Amino acid sequence: MKRVAVLTSGGDAPGMNAAVRAVVKAGLARGWQMIGIMQGYVGLIANDVTPLGYRDVGGIIQQGGTILGSSRCPELRTEAGRQKAIQTLSQHSIDALVVIGGNGSQTGAYELSRMGVRVIGIGSTIDNDLVGSEMTIGVDTALNIALEAIDRLKVTASSHHRAFIVEVMGRECGYIALVAGITGGAEAVVLPGDGSLDPDALALHLHECYSLGKRHALVVVAEGAHWNGRKLASYFHEHHSDLGFEMRLTILGHVQRGGSPGAFDRLLASRLGAAAIERLAADEQGVLVGLAGGRVEATPLADVAGRTKPLDLSLVELAEILAK
Repeated sequence: MKRVAVLTSGGDAPGMNAAVRAVVKAGLARGWQMIGIMQGYVGLIANDVTPLGYRDVGGIIQQGGTILGSSRCPELRTEAGRQKAIQTLSQHSIDALVVIGGNGSQTGAYELSRMGVRVIGIGSTIDNDLVGSEMTIGVDTALNIALEAIDRLKVTASSHHRAFIVEVMGRECGYIALVAGITGGAEAVVLPGDGSLDPDALALHLHECYSLGKRHALVVVAEGAHWNGRKLASYFHEHHSDLGFEMRLTILGHVQRGGSPGAFDRLLASRLGAAAIERLAADEQGVLVGLAGGRVEATPLADVAGRTKPLDLSLVELAEILAK
């Protein structure tokens, strides 16, 4: 009988609980014993484990966050930290580990796999910057949360002839900003790596929008951009008080990571969780299960660790065209 552990690591994402549920139920269906690691890699190092049964994962598919808890764990980057993690797995006779998380979490999974641990990764991050999966768990829900906020802001902006700068999460990737900007009808999208952005040219574009009779304007900014929300708003207030629009800044922040996952994330998490168990049953290890062309595929963790997925340049071009 296999004993399989599961943990959630890094920033939480809507759908993590659905993934935990799928991993546990798929494992139990095979007659395996399932173990939960509390608080991510911190709990793995601290020997904080608990058995998981059907009742433990009942009624959680709709819940945001993670019942296992999550954390960031710098100690896992050290040899001593990884040895403690392996000791916990050995002490509890755990045969394999399923890691649900983003870039840092999967890099940790890769390092453990190099030391002989049987690991399967599941991509879960709202940043959608993980190599090996077209979409990661949590992205769709976070996008819809951002889009709902943008739609609401456009309503109040129209009432007062305002321009809103909306900063969204996504670290150095910018996927949420890009897609939210396109689908939210933004007049401009500011992305990470866009160091050549001319704020004066952007101000002129917004003023032209006002001159054409637009009642509002929207600029969506990625938090990892050089010209982030606060910096851009401050520059406009200092140098461009004559835009025509009254300028406002809204930083959505962690609200994008909370709340109940949507149908897409629940289904994706369920598929990936079950696929992780299927891969273990087939004696596979050291891979990330993710979405490729609508199918669940496996990518070696060696190809995932330490890398970030670039933005789709066709979407960047589309955002530029539609902003004009």
